[in-house]
Amino acid sequence: MAVIEVNDIVKEYVVVKKETGLRGAVKSLFFPEKKIVRGVDGVTFAVEPGEIVGYIGPNGAGKSTTIKMLTGILHPTSGTIRVCGISPQENRKAVVKKLGVVFGQRTQLYWDLRLGESFELLRRIYQIDDKLYRENVALLNEVLKLSEFLDTPVRQLSLGQRMRGDLAASMLHSPSVLFLDEPTIGLDVEAKHAIRQFIKEMNRTLGLTVILTTHDLDDVEQLCSRLVIVNHGKVVEDGPIEHLIGQLTPKRQLVVDLQHPCEDLTHPSAEIVKREGLRLWYQFEKKRITAAELIADLSRKLPIQDLSVKEPDIEEAIREVYKTSPERQVQ
Repeated sequence: MAVIEVNDIVKEYVVVKKETGLRGAVKSLFFPEKKIVRGVDGVTFAVEPGEIVGYIGPNGAGKSTTIKMLTGILHPTSGTIRVCGISPQENRKAVVKKLGVVFGQRTQLYWDLRLGESFELLRRIYQIDDKLYRENVALLNEVLKLSEFLDTPVRQLSLGQRMRGDLAASMLHSPSVLFLDEPTIGLDVEAKHAIRQFIKEMNRTLGLTVILTTHDLDDVEQLCSRLVIVNHGKVVEDGPIEHLIGQLTPKRQLVVDLQHPCEDLTHPSAEIVKREGLRLWYQFEKKRITAAELIADLSRKLPIQDLSVKEPDIEEAIREVYKTSPERQVQ
């Protein structure tokens, strides 16, 4: 059974149009012009236990609004949500016990308390059994290396240390699902690596289900096996990363280094898109010709010294998705 089920959810907001100047301000006060805006427009998807899913899209696409509805902070205008079989709107307390949430720009730690004291306070809030609490702290300390700053006040922690503390805090009560909103924002390379390794380890050892929203494509490539991409409040793509890249970026590039100049460099099934001295970039459609066939053809006519096939990356695939019509839907 899916651990998260989202069925045709809609979130509408009433927006008051404000006009400029004193006359416009008075008019807006007494005769406000209102319109309804859909922040989320008919989103449907399901997440299986143990999946790490990237929920991504441009700013204003509806990502954070969806996450807030999944955690029970907001109520959908219509549609249904089930997290671990429970509606976050009907029984938020029961759902919260099964969720861990980390927002990259906000913290659940207590600013003036030591990190360890913040954990103790959260233990009481979640009513965590003493034995389970000790086991979880030991596990989190082993993976996140918390012991060096457990006695440091939260306000004195570096950004990387605070993020590790927030991740640990979100896992103290052994949640089934972890929501991560920009967990590596503003971090250096070493801190990002530590957080990604933690997510992978928790997923591998505990079967933790993770929903990740991020603008960092390295997070997506290194953590997610599946992407749900939203734009203008709608799901425009949903599937494995490899499938999306193959579907949305059908062209490949072959980079060829020549031993010496040649006159005839053309190929009927490939286009030269770039040239620097003796290095050429051929672009070809994989459905029209394979890389092996193109290499074989060029090798018969050109003095090739070296070559490599350049695969499209996730950034190119996502950029193509953003170009699509907002009305496009996953079938």
